Amino acid sequence: MDNSERLAAFEKMLADIEKNYGDIQQKMDALKAQGKEKSATYRQYMGNKLMYRQLLSMYELYGLKDRE
Repeated sequence: MDNSERLAAFEKMLADIEKNYGDIQQKMDALKAQGKEKSATYRQYMGNKLMYRQLLSMYELYGLKDRE
Protein backbone atom coordinates (compact mmCIF):
# COMPACT_ATOMS: atom_id res chain seq x y z
CA MET A 1 0.00 0.00 0.00
CA ASP A 2 1.55 3.32 -1.01
CA ASN A 3 1.21 6.61 0.88
CA SER A 4 -1.71 7.92 -1.17
CA GLU A 5 -3.67 4.71 -0.54
CA ARG A 6 -2.86 4.90 3.17
CA LEU A 7 -4.02 8.51 3.31
CA ALA A 8 -7.25 7.65 1.49
CA ALA A 9 -7.87 4.77 3.90
CA PHE A 10 -7.22 7.04 6.90
CA GLU A 11 -9.60 9.71 5.58
CA LYS A 12 -12.30 7.09 4.97
CA MET A 13 -11.84 5.65 8.46
CA LEU A 14 -12.07 9.10 10.06
CA ALA A 15 -15.23 9.93 8.07
CA ASP A 16 -16.81 6.60 9.07
CA ILE A 17 -16.01 7.15 12.75
CA GLU A 18 -17.50 10.65 12.67
CA LYS A 19 -20.62 9.36 10.89
CA ASN A 20 -21.06 6.45 13.31
CA TYR A 21 -20.62 8.79 16.28
CA GLY A 22 -23.38 11.06 14.97
CA ASP A 23 -25.68 8.13 14.13
CA ILE A 24 -25.29 6.65 17.59
CA GLN A 25 -26.09 9.99 19.21
CA GLN A 26 -29.32 10.22 17.20
CA LYS A 27 -30.33 6.68 18.18
CA MET A 28 -29.58 7.41 21.83
CA ASP A 29 -31.64 10.59 21.69
CA ALA A 30 -34.59 8.65 20.25
CA LEU A 31 -34.37 6.01 22.97
CA LYS A 32 -34.05 8.70 25.64
CA ALA A 33 -37.20 10.39 24.33
CA GLN A 34 -38.98 7.05 24.84
CA GLY A 35 -37.66 6.78 28.41
CA LYS A 36 -35.44 3.81 27.59
CA GLU A 37 -32.14 5.05 29.07
CA LYS A 38 -31.77 1.87 31.12
CA SER A 39 -32.30 -0.53 28.23
CA ALA A 40 -29.54 -2.85 27.04
CA THR A 41 -29.66 -1.23 23.60
CA TYR A 42 -29.12 2.26 25.04
CA ARG A 43 -26.22 1.02 27.14
CA GLN A 44 -24.64 -0.69 24.14
CA TYR A 45 -24.92 2.55 22.18
CA MET A 46 -23.33 4.39 25.09
CA GLY A 47 -20.37 2.02 25.08
CA ASN A 48 -19.94 2.43 21.34
CA LYS A 49 -20.24 6.20 21.62
CA LEU A 50 -17.51 6.29 24.25
CA MET A 51 -15.25 4.16 22.05
CA TYR A 52 -15.77 6.45 19.05
CA ARG A 53 -15.23 9.55 21.21
CA GLN A 54 -11.93 8.08 22.40
CA LEU A 55 -10.82 7.43 18.82
CA LEU A 56 -11.72 10.98 17.79
CA SER A 57 -9.84 12.33 20.82
CA MET A 58 -6.74 10.39 19.79
CA TYR A 59 -6.93 11.87 16.27
CA GLU A 60 -7.17 15.34 17.83
CA LEU A 61 -4.27 14.64 20.20
CA TYR A 62 -1.99 13.75 17.30
CA GLY A 63 -3.12 16.72 15.21
CA LEU A 64 -4.88 14.58 12.63
CA LYS A 65 -8.28 16.20 13.20
CA ASP A 66 -9.38 19.68 14.20
CA ARG A 67 -10.79 20.02 17.70
CA GLU A 68 -14.56 20.32 17.91
